Amino acid sequence: MIIDTHCHLDFKDFNEDFNDVLLNAKNNKIYGMQTICTKISEFPDILQIAKKHSNIWCSVGTHPHNANEENDISKEAIIKLCTHDKVIGIGETGLDYYYKNSNKKNQKSSFLKHINVARETNLPLIIHARDADKDIIDILLQEYKVKPFRGVIHCFTASYELAEAALSIGFYISFSGIITFKNAEDIRMSCKKIPISRILVETDSPFLAPIPYRGKRNEPSYIIETIKKIAEIKDLTIQEVTEITTNNFFNLFTRAKL
Repeated sequence: MIIDTHCHLDFKDFNEDFNDVLLNAKNNKIYGMQTICTKISEFPDILQIAKKHSNIWCSVGTHPHNANEENDISKEAIIKLCTHDKVIGIGETGLDYYYKNSNKKNQKSSFLKHINVARETNLPLIIHARDADKDIIDILLQEYKVKPFRGVIHCFTASYELAEAALSIGFYISFSGIITFKNAEDIRMSCKKIPISRILVETDSPFLAPIPYRGKRNEPSYIIETIKKIAEIKDLTIQEVTEITTNNFFNLFTRAKL
């Protein structure tokens, strides 16, 4: 049983063949998916997808790209949206200094707000990290000392220093199809060092299709390529990686039930 821990099934890329995408996933033994919220204003549509399918869960949160736009949404408002049992995670949140779609002040404010929501709901934090390793490390370690919280660094492409910091507070690290890319040796080296007991798998679809699908729209059924690569790196069987990463998912996202 494979779990795609992070995908975006509400995106327009899936409008034309949504049911086929779910069937492809089922035929490739992907039995669970978490569809991720990037705008709280779009959460009702995301929740509807999860409610219609017993094997789909969702998160609630504001992507750092949208921090300027949703800066006024209160912690209490987000907590209120977490009451549905289909909501299993908080985010995706974090920091992204690469695209500069939102200013750093608003990104940090949003990140801290989501950390507080994660604490109060006891739901895991889903962190997006790009070109902001130092600030994310500082915030995670400082805030964890104030009061613990759980979470995952999703679609890991950061430095091993960030992975070490996250692991030191009990976080998980999630790998996407990027790990199959020819120029991703640093990511593969990080994967080799990270204990398999702390690894999750995801597609981040419709983005980042793995080799041999690179350049095409990604979908949950392609996650098997990420699992194959992790098995190769860790000298494990595909079945072992599947079983361990699925158990890791349910250990972190404790509200998820099949």
